[in-house]
Amino acid sequence: MWGDNELVSFKKMTNSIKKNSKNPPVFTSYFCLLKDPRRTNKGNFYYPLQEILFLTISAVISGADGWVAINQFGKIKLSWLRQYFPFENGIPSHDILGKLFARLNHQEFTNCFTDWIASISHFTNGEVIAIDGKTICKSNNQSTGESALHVVSAYAAENRLCLGQQVVDQKSNEITAIPELLKMLDIKGCIVTIDAMGCQKKIAADIVKKKADYLLMVKDNQKELKQQVEKMFSRGGIADTNTLLDAGHGRVENRVCDVIDDLCFMDEKEQWKNLKSIVKIQSERYNKQTGKTSQYTRYYISSMPADAEKMNKAIRQHWSVENNLHWELDVIFKEDDSLKKKGESPKNFNVILKMAMTLLNNEKLGKISKPSKRLKAALDDKFRNKIIMG
Repeated sequence: MWGDNELVSFKKMTNSIKKNSKNPPVFTSYFCLLKDPRRTNKGNFYYPLQEILFLTISAVISGADGWVAINQFGKIKLSWLRQYFPFENGIPSHDILGKLFARLNHQEFTNCFTDWIASISHFTNGEVIAIDGKTICKSNNQSTGESALHVVSAYAAENRLCLGQQVVDQKSNEITAIPELLKMLDIKGCIVTIDAMGCQKKIAADIVKKKADYLLMVKDNQKELKQQVEKMFSRGGIADTNTLLDAGHGRVENRVCDVIDDLCFMDEKEQWKNLKSIVKIQSERYNKQTGKTSQYTRYYISSMPADAEKMNKAIRQHWSVENNLHWELDVIFKEDDSLKKKGESPKNFNVILKMAMTLLNNEKLGKISKPSKRLKAALDDKFRNKIIMG
């Protein structure tokens, strides 16, 4: 959220962008308060930050995956880029691009991204916000001893939007990253789902404080809680049941959801803010390729009243953060193969990829895949215009 002084600065910078460009895309205005790490008192640089950001987003949408490719895209599409910004000094070299993004303040960049996403997201009541982490495999830097980055993201399942992120240096630090991520989000009326790492009393309380509901997986990291939940289900007293059959990608899965809302005999329930129900998911999955059947049981706690159908669907939707966000970053945008290691580069490029993904998702072109959209954007200036303008 911006204060009065920041809003005044925002308006001034937005007017400046409009004055110095022919037709700026809406998203560029949300990055006008971003501080340029190169800026001096004289402001003596050839390539304005807004131009570099616009160039980078346009190139990544069109299939570029690194600084050299972004530079080449800019040289080839310079006349197209000048429809939006002057680019009076042409296109920056790949070295300039790399050095800039290595120095650009990641938290400020993330905050700008979050503000932009908030402006285009429209939640329905009960939308699932899945929170999960992903390690950027090759982001470690052996020369400096830095470990691979772990990015915790909040993903709106129905809108298919990454709402925000927090970067930590180890998976175990998700516990501290999630509360910071929640502070950034407006999730009133939503259902927040998190795996066992996020099953913490403080996190549950933070979600309720945001006027949202939680649905948290329970595993052995909360051993006593898990034992209590298992004991409750062994006694019966099921309040609601739902069965969900899911088929696709060479598998058939049958998921049975049982919910208990009478928690009178559950110890320490008062320590979990607004705890109203516990959930048991029994799943049987048949893999058509291997011919094998697997079974598993999972437990959850929730601030929601007993509604087995709603909970069953919400737990299923949680995996959209893995299947839609993380999978696309790995397979379509090849994030894990990236060699960007210097400074803030891997963190900032993660934001760039999520911006590109969001703009591509907003373009509804039949059933065309994202790789095909990126190819079409590379070849067709009109199509790229349509994506960029949202």
